[in-house]
Amino acid sequence: MSAHGSMEQAEQTHHASEENKKIALLIAVIALCLALSETLGKGAQTESISKNVESSNLWAFFQAKSIRRTTVQIQADQAKLSLMLAKDEATRAALQKQIDEWQETAARYRSDPSTGEGQDQLAESAKHAEDARDLAMAKYHHFELASAAFQIAIVLASAAIITGMIVLAWTSGLLALVGVGITAIGAFAPHALHLLGSGPIKLFLPR
Repeated sequence: MSAHGSMEQAEQTHHASEENKKIALLIAVIALCLALSETLGKGAQTESISKNVESSNLWAFFQAKSIRRTTVQIQADQAKLSLMLAKDEATRAALQKQIDEWQETAARYRSDPSTGEGQDQLAESAKHAEDARDLAMAKYHHFELASAAFQIAIVLASAAIITGMIVLAWTSGLLALVGVGITAIGAFAPHALHLLGSGPIKLFLPR
């Protein structure tokens, strides 16, 4: 091999080595993004499960309050019938006092701002928990899609080192940017794609 050929080969080897270093750095950056998206996804999934349990407990408490309120209201209504038939003033006064107490209890079961355990307050809290659950789930879906994009990007970048096809590295970089974009949407506007999506596009959006 001539000296000129050896120099060209050395230059090619050096160039390939430099390209591989750049691709390796790209893989490291993508791996960091992957770790971040998976961490965010795990947190969002945990939040979704927690809020789902919270909303279920609140609705169960709401149902219990509803049953108690109905029972007390029925007792009050029956006492009203007895009051209409009662002749003795002492009996009537006792019945009226009991009716008033039952009605106050029923009203407290319906709404109790001081404790936040009335039906109205429980329903509102349960709906807030459901909204938080849906928000966390929307974030989770985005982070999962981003993680998939980062994983594919790492595979393509690794293939670029093996095959020497730079186009795979560029594709990997573009896919990583897509993953970063999806991660940002999931973190700051997880419902944005649902609001913008229409028609067939909705079929490809996370539910």
